[in-house]
Amino acid sequence: MSGHSKWHSIRRSKGILDQKRGQLFTKLARDITIAAREGGSGDPDGNFRLRIAVDKAKANNMPADNIQRAIDRGMGKGGEAKLEEIYYEGYAPGGVALMIETATDNRNRTNSEVRATLSKAGGNPGEPGSVGWMFKTKGLITIDLNAKKLDPDEVMLTAIDAGADDVEVGEEAIEVYTEFQQLAAVRQALLAAGLPLTGAEKTMLATTTVNPEVEDGLRVMRLIEKLEDLDDVQKVYSNLEVTDELAEQFANS
Repeated sequence: MSGHSKWHSIRRSKGILDQKRGQLFTKLARDITIAAREGGSGDPDGNFRLRIAVDKAKANNMPADNIQRAIDRGMGKGGEAKLEEIYYEGYAPGGVALMIETATDNRNRTNSEVRATLSKAGGNPGEPGSVGWMFKTKGLITIDLNAKKLDPDEVMLTAIDAGADDVEVGEEAIEVYTEFQQLAAVRQALLAAGLPLTGAEKTMLATTTVNPEVEDGLRVMRLIEKLEDLDDVQKVYSNLEVTDELAEQFANS
C-alpha cells in the first residue's frame, strides 16, 4: 500500500480525522475558494478544479451553505480577505524532503507558523526550489475496494485503458495516478465504467523516496502531523517511504 493510503488509514484509525471535522471543513472551504478564483468560474461544471474540490467537500458531508459561501468568496463576494496559495519547502529529520501547501490570508502569519513548526521538530526550512524538483504534480483518483466486490486486476486494466500512469492496490482502496492534465478525462472514464470513486484530487509524488531509521521516520510523521494541524496548511507531501513497520509503530504511538 502506498504512503498516501497508509498515512490516511493511520490518521483515521487514530480518530484524528473525525476529531477535527471543523478544521477539515475550513481546509475544504479554502480549496473551494482558491479553485473558484483560479478557475475564474463559480460553476463546477465549467471549472474542473472546483468540481473536484466541491465533490470532496460533499463526500465529507460539508453543508451546502458552507460550499456556496466558499465559492462566493473565491468570486470576490462578501468582502473577505483574499486567500493566497503558497508552497513552502524544507527538510524533516533524516533528510526527508517536504512540500507544504498552504492557503492563507496572512502570509507573515503562515510563514512564521510553518518555520517554527519545522524548527521545533528538528526540520529545516528550505529556499524555493530546494526540494520542489524532487516532486511531480499528478492526479490521484481513489476507488473504494469495499463498496463492491472488485477484481483489482480488472480495475487496473480499466484504469490503464482510461489513461492512468500507475495503479496501486491497497487493503481498502485502489489509487489511480494520472498526469494532472488528464485527471478529468480519466475520472470520467472510470465513472462511466461504474467504479465507486471516493475522490479525485491533485497530489505531488516524489520521484525518489527516503527510508530513514525507524526513529527518524517516526519523527518525520509526527512533524507532518503537526504541520497538517496548522490552520493554514492544506496538505503536506514528502518523499518518506512509509514501511509497514513504520506505519504500525506510528499508529500505536
